[in-house]
Amino acid sequence: MKASVVLTFLGYLMVPSGAAVLGRCVVAKRLQEGGLSNFEGYSLENWVCLAYFESKFNPEAVYENVREAYMGFGLFQIRNNDWCDKGRNLCHVSCSDLLDPNLKKTIKCAKEIVKGKKGMGAWPAWTMNCQYSDTLARWLDGCKL
Repeated sequence: MKASVVLTFLGYLMVPSGAAVLGRCVVAKRLQEGGLSNFEGYSLENWVCLAYFESKFNPEAVYENVREAYMGFGLFQIRNNDWCDKGRNLCHVSCSDLLDPNLKKTIKCAKEIVKGKKGMGAWPAWTMNCQYSDTLARWLDGCKL
């Protein structure tokens, strides 16, 4: 019993003090304000689902994939090798700008990505978790948009 309490307490201490994990409805509101609702035919629910499975709603998330030699940045884990300044920079944005919780540059870049031939299929997490989901509506449950 004591050990589990101590481990739980230590777990809380290990969370970064500046953690910027956003609430689901906050993410939905910012994505809607950024014009992603039905952008290129994809519902807001699809975008919120993608944000959850890519970063668990953490706009400051950075993931390094050593095997495939890329890094993912921000809410949608936008890959550096094509989209930001540590690669081909097709979004004309600094990778660090994709970590801003206001999401403006992240949304702008996501729009560029989804306009491509793969659409939201450019994100494997969307294809695996959101594309054929029959429960997408739950991503907006209780949100006042």
